[in-house]
Amino acid sequence: MKHCRSFCALILFLLLCAPIIAQKEESLPRYLTDSEVALLPHYRPAPGLAEGSSEPPPGPVRTMAEWEELQALVITWRSYFPILTEIVRAAQQECRVIITCPNQSVADNARSYLSNRGIQLDSNIVFLIAPSNSVWVRDYGPNPAYVYIDQADSLCLIDWIYNRPRPSDDTLPRHIARYLGLPLYSTTTAPDDLVHTGGNFMADGLGTGFSSELILDENRPGNAFGVSAKDEADIDGIMSRYHGLHRYAKMETLPFDGIHHIDMHMKLLDEETLLVGQYPEGIADGPQIEANLQYVLSHFKTWFGTPFKVVRIPMPPHNGRYPDQGGHYRTYTNAVFVNKTVIVPFYEERYDTTAQSIWEEALPGYRIVGINCNDMIAALGAIHCITKEIGVLDPLRILHQPLSHVNDQWPGYPVWAAVYHRSGIASVNVCHATDPEGPWTCTPMPEYLPDDTIWTHRGVIPRYPAGTTVYYYIEATANNGKRMTRPMPAPNGYWKFVVEPTVALRPEPESTQLLPIYPNPASAITVVPLQLLQTTALEVSVCNALGQTVQVLFAGELPAGQQQLFLQADALPAGTYWITVRTPQQVLSQKLLVR
Repeated sequence: MKHCRSFCALILFLLLCAPIIAQKEESLPRYLTDSEVALLPHYRPAPGLAEGSSEPPPGPVRTMAEWEELQALVITWRSYFPILTEIVRAAQQECRVIITCPNQSVADNARSYLSNRGIQLDSNIVFLIAPSNSVWVRDYGPNPAYVYIDQADSLCLIDWIYNRPRPSDDTLPRHIARYLGLPLYSTTTAPDDLVHTGGNFMADGLGTGFSSELILDENRPGNAFGVSAKDEADIDGIMSRYHGLHRYAKMETLPFDGIHHIDMHMKLLDEETLLVGQYPEGIADGPQIEANLQYVLSHFKTWFGTPFKVVRIPMPPHNGRYPDQGGHYRTYTNAVFVNKTVIVPFYEERYDTTAQSIWEEALPGYRIVGINCNDMIAALGAIHCITKEIGVLDPLRILHQPLSHVNDQWPGYPVWAAVYHRSGIASVNVCHATDPEGPWTCTPMPEYLPDDTIWTHRGVIPRYPAGTTVYYYIEATANNGKRMTRPMPAPNGYWKFVVEPTVALRPEPESTQLLPIYPNPASAITVVPLQLLQTTALEVSVCNALGQTVQVLFAGELPAGQQQLFLQADALPAGTYWITVRTPQQVLSQKLLVR
């Protein structure tokens, strides 16, 4: 009877899969098709699809950041061949490109296609036969992480349950792990059976992760995937054990982003910088993106304990229309780091030139390569979605918080760095100049307070007159001879600071202000921003249209400066409300529409 039930279940699965198998698989979008939505309640990953250990890695884990050194970039050869070709052209100059093909015939066609377009097939290109359903390797591919075993930094791969009923896609991590000879750890067995997707995850390489609340929705009780029910604490525990996360920011999903993947509107550029997509005021997902950003800035700090820096980049329209007007979800954040190159989606020259300038200003020295993605963006994906990075086996890490504010009264400018390699560190230098073209002066950064795992180094850039722009980078050499610079493209890439003159402090603003609330209209997390002259006792309340207080957001003292309070608008019935701020001197009000 048991075998009969299993056989019947298999037949049901094949019948349900028939519409998907029959279609041209290379046309599968990043989002769920109608056929897949119908299939989802009956679909379960077949036993054995997720190969590897179902236990967490055997030691402290560190999930790599995307800007770290790569040994390979993975793509899947199924569709959008002109775009994949240009990715290969740009990436093969930086690392190996692993092109997965479902069979030898497809691999032969890929070879011919690439060769006819001037790609040198004998240079950093590998064709790997592995089954697949779609091109979206970011979402189903393996997630590189490092495990510290006996104080050695060892690369491994982490495999989640893919949130699409595409069983061949879900097998790719084991094929990549076999090819590279890397251990694979899978979150596929209860209670650690986690549904997650690569486009909805970013990490700073130091234990901080970012996702949308899609991860909560897809793993909650009664989820569509049949995995064990998990609350946020359960998910945080899994991500801690398998990825080494200590801080995990989860943001509201966006109204017009149908897949709810954060790579469609944000990207980490380094340990303390967020690149965030920006719409015109009040347009499409702009208000919720801004509310989410303020939530992150208010609740999470960088590993250094300082606020995240934010770089804004426009979300360009499609034929003059944005997603709330029927336009495609164009984005410049959906980009991929490939060592010293960043590959960015492009759409129209008049918008692309601005985006390229923003990327170049944010990442001096990196080669910014734009690829036209108009043919694929309607499927809700771009460059980041169809690529997956694989870190190097022996990373030489340089961790440094760039200098920002230095004073002309300082005798010199101290530079600190934590430098790590499995073989130990032979030397570290700080190189500085007053012209980005050089000449560069390099001085040693002696070891300072070493411990068993990380070597801390300290150097000094000499004093310069006020108004001088100083450029600098750090170079390190490991005991095994490996050399690395940070920023990676140095000396073409660098950090910089301007020596500031000693000046008197500016006066504080002259009043308490209730700044514009956003998003407004509101339907989820809503930001109530305040600007305070000094530490102030106040009460912030939510009143209905009759003037009745329905909620007190805050009562107490807030320090001087800009502060954000947060209202969960979806807990209120739709209608018109007033946000009221009462201080000993003032009463301020602002209308809020909840929909």
